[in-house]
Amino acid sequence: MASRPQAIERPSQFLNQDFQQQLSHWNRQRLAPGFPTDDWGTRIEQDHRILRLEHGFVEELRAEVREEAAAAPTEPAAFIAWFEGLKESGPGQNDPLFPWLAEEADRDALRWFLGQEAAGEAGFDDLVAYTQVKLPARAKLELARNYWDEMGRGNAKGMHGPMLARLVDVLALETAIESTVWESLALANAMTAMATSRAYAWHSVGALGVIELTAPGRSACTAAGLRRIGLTDGERRYFDLHAVLDVKHSRDWNDEAIEPLVAEDPARATAMAEGALIRLRCGARCFARYRAHFGLE
Repeated sequence: MASRPQAIERPSQFLNQDFQQQLSHWNRQRLAPGFPTDDWGTRIEQDHRILRLEHGFVEELRAEVREEAAAAPTEPAAFIAWFEGLKESGPGQNDPLFPWLAEEADRDALRWFLGQEAAGEAGFDDLVAYTQVKLPARAKLELARNYWDEMGRGNAKGMHGPMLARLVDVLALETAIESTVWESLALANAMTAMATSRAYAWHSVGALGVIELTAPGRSACTAAGLRRIGLTDGERRYFDLHAVLDVKHSRDWNDEAIEPLVAEDPARATAMAEGALIRLRCGARCFARYRAHFGLE
């Protein structure tokens, strides 16, 4: 009896350089403040086409994590325990890239890594602002407190975004979309898609929460590498700050946003689990690509 031919796995329509560059340019254009234009009909048609592609991209990412996310508990306390466990067991955690950055990477290697990370930074403050729209009051207040910290609590010198921008200037980093690997672009595009589409609002809560949960260790390693190559306290402040502040942010996000949201509707747990796993898998892809670039495989 003849054996069945094996299915041929087709390359992804979305996980490649061309699509992620296209989506990154569109996101940059559509989210920038602007003015009405006479070609608004054409713009709406273009947006409709790319929105369909963006939705397909997120659905492909969801398909990768759906089974694992479905196994996450939906009782609030149990879900928080599962969620916090991602700090150790989630995709990309304890990646060997980061001890290498802390202890061995030279200035050029750190510059390339930081250029990729800065280019793939979707803007945590803006993602929080989009995500909080119409959330229940308790969660909305927690996201507001988080946003206020991102805004330096009203002090321009304490704003997190400009801190990263100053580091980009100090190290003269290359952050053009065209020079950024697709894995980094995909991470930013996935985060932007979940935050800006209300259909993925709960996914965005999970994805942003898992950033707060997992960032401190990576930030500390990056700060150590920057200290080793001679950057001052002020120049590496962005990473020094996130190595400490995000520990509190994670605890508050879990207590004041995730747990009460799941208590109100257990179905949100599965969506948050998907969002968190999407974020972690996108990050793991980045780390693997960076290691390959540095010859660390």
